[in-house]
Amino acid sequence: MNRRFLHGLRLTSLRLRLVVVFALVALTAAVSASGIAYWLNREAVLTRTQDSALKDFRQEMQNRAASLPLQPTQNELQTAAVRMAGSSNPGYSVLLVGERAKGKPVIGYSDLDAFTLADVPRQLRDAVAKQQKVGTDDHSTYHLFWQRVTLRGTPYLVSGAKIVGGGPTGYMLTSLDQERQDLSSLAWSLAIATGLALIGSALLAQAAATTVLKPVQRLGDAARRLGEGKLDTRLRVSGTDELAELSRTFNKTAEALEQKVSNMSEREEASRRFVADMSHELRTPLTAITAVSEVLEEEADSLDPMIAPAVQLVVSETRRLNTLVENLMEVTRFDAGTARLVLDTVDIADQITACIDARAWLDAVELDADRGIMVRLDPRRLDVILANLIGNALKHGGSPVRVTVRIEGEELVVAVQDHGPGIPAEVLPHVFDRFYKASASRPRSEGSGLGLSIAMENAHIHGGDITAFNTEDGAVFELRLPRDPADPDQDGQEGGSA
Repeated sequence: MNRRFLHGLRLTSLRLRLVVVFALVALTAAVSASGIAYWLNREAVLTRTQDSALKDFRQEMQNRAASLPLQPTQNELQTAAVRMAGSSNPGYSVLLVGERAKGKPVIGYSDLDAFTLADVPRQLRDAVAKQQKVGTDDHSTYHLFWQRVTLRGTPYLVSGAKIVGGGPTGYMLTSLDQERQDLSSLAWSLAIATGLALIGSALLAQAAATTVLKPVQRLGDAARRLGEGKLDTRLRVSGTDELAELSRTFNKTAEALEQKVSNMSEREEASRRFVADMSHELRTPLTAITAVSEVLEEEADSLDPMIAPAVQLVVSETRRLNTLVENLMEVTRFDAGTARLVLDTVDIADQITACIDARAWLDAVELDADRGIMVRLDPRRLDVILANLIGNALKHGGSPVRVTVRIEGEELVVAVQDHGPGIPAEVLPHVFDRFYKASASRPRSEGSGLGLSIAMENAHIHGGDITAFNTEDGAVFELRLPRDPADPDQDGQEGGSA
């Protein structure tokens, strides 16, 4: 039996349940039919044998036992019993019981070894000896009684009758062993027929299950392919039954889903192009505005005190806008799938130190990293990740911020921990969402709401991840990167912002 068939008959499969139901129905029907057939044949065989033996015994009692004297001798009874048994068809044994004198019974046997008075059940002897009333008159008579018994492991038919008007009582014993053998053969035949019916039903159930379940299996495979993103999956439809209608419904659903996803993809692509084009178009005027704002900032000390705050606001908002545009362009690259890694083998301690030093955070950040830990990664993207994580800790957490580096197996783990109040429980699941801000009352915070999202995307492109959680000392952002990620298919370099 092959593995596919065994898999098809797993305990919870519909195929197994169909086979079991078919088998149970077939078994019930076969057993019922066999039981009825066996019972009918048994009654027919036993009744035929019984009627033949009783009829012959009654006739012999009338012809031979009734002709004996009222007080026969033992020899007369013996002779009559032997003659009755010898002329019987089918063969049986006979014993006759008479009275030589009142209270002195005389018994004649046709075969003393085969049949004695002890073989006759007491209940049968009492019934034979008892007179029976017939009708409403006073005429009394005796009936022929019979009973099936088992003697020495063999079934027998025992019957008895008394001569009406006085005379001996006769008992007959005939074997039913041949009938038992015939019925046993019949039972075996019916059992074999039941077994064949059970096997046939199992094969029929398997064929029916295959016919029914093959379209269901194809439907399941198609649904699985559809779930994997193969929206052009369709089923071949034939017939007009319920399964064919289900396949048509699946095809219509898949077609509608494909069309809807196509429309959404087109809109998403248009949205990405719009953001990219808008960001690109903003860079030119933003460059000019930035240059002007820098000039204004340099001249801020010589400006009218009434104008200086407005100049500072323009300068800060210009920087914020510049950061937002750069972040939008970086997010657009990730969404378009054009972001690529430029891998290099670097000392992680030197890289983190350079990131902190470039932003003048040396006094606010504690670094716990051994030199000589060499990791293959994209230095620029690591700088973006660390700048966002450390900057976020300094801005929203509490000093000092501690950066810890360790190696776990084939992974580089960089933990950034602050000493602030931690991240609120309702905020924690959303810290990496785009444009998410913890406080709705501060919609115009200095951040763009994209920093942590960009950090996460840069971790993912390395094959790593970032997790955030709280400790007793504050919030922790843990960066995990593979020490030797797979080389990118195409190297490239895009701008990024901290």
